[in-house]
Amino acid sequence: MNAAIVHSTIVCPCCGHAKEELMPTDACQWFYECEQCKTMLRPKPGDCCVFCSFGSVKCPPVQAQRCC
Repeated sequence: MNAAIVHSTIVCPCCGHAKEELMPTDACQWFYECEQCKTMLRPKPGDCCVFCSFGSVKCPPVQAQRCC
């Protein structure tokens, strides 16, 4: 089994601001506030978390093919 990637770059769909963040390894993150435009990001329909919707890497539970 491969180790999960725990860093993901979130890109705000409103202003394009990008920031690398450390993802939780045992849960999904449902909210994320863009530090530039202050938009509150929420997962897109069908995604479990903001990293799966807006990140460069899917969340660790999805990487491990586990339910979030």
